[in-house]
Amino acid sequence: MNQDIMVKVGMADLNIALGGQVLKTTGLGSCVGLTLFDEKSKVAGMAHVMLPSSDIARESTLNIAKYADTAIPELIERMKKAGALTGRLKAKMAGGAQMFAFSSQSDTMRIGPRNVESCKAALSKFSIPLIAEDTGGNFGRTIEFSSATGILVIRSVQFGAKEI
Repeated sequence: MNQDIMVKVGMADLNIALGGQVLKTTGLGSCVGLTLFDEKSKVAGMAHVMLPSSDIARESTLNIAKYADTAIPELIERMKKAGALTGRLKAKMAGGAQMFAFSSQSDTMRIGPRNVESCKAALSKFSIPLIAEDTGGNFGRTIEFSSATGILVIRSVQFGAKEI
């Protein structure tokens, strides 16, 4: 993908891209890279979701991009301001790995799977279909999402690159 028009999305961050720009985030372990795309307006969005719910937030100023339940509505709003329509949005996501093995299967240690579940729940509230995903496993990922094509490229050390 064209590196000249790369829009970086940091951890616990979100952004939109237009006009062929490419959104990129690195370091997806238990985090989920959630992408939204309106094919007609060519507006793309990406959120790097760290945690499933803002109910557990302890910071004094809430970082809405950090949590699935707050990042996805914010991403949708930003995309709508850029010309996207909620009814045309389609989602893809990657990440949500279980990076470490724990002897206890306590829910608090299942951050990756819980992030995936929370993203799916948020998408269903807006009736946005999840058309592709590359989630789970125990490895990290880097993703790039094209606002020209809606193609999500997923890279990992273990499996190389693939497109969904």
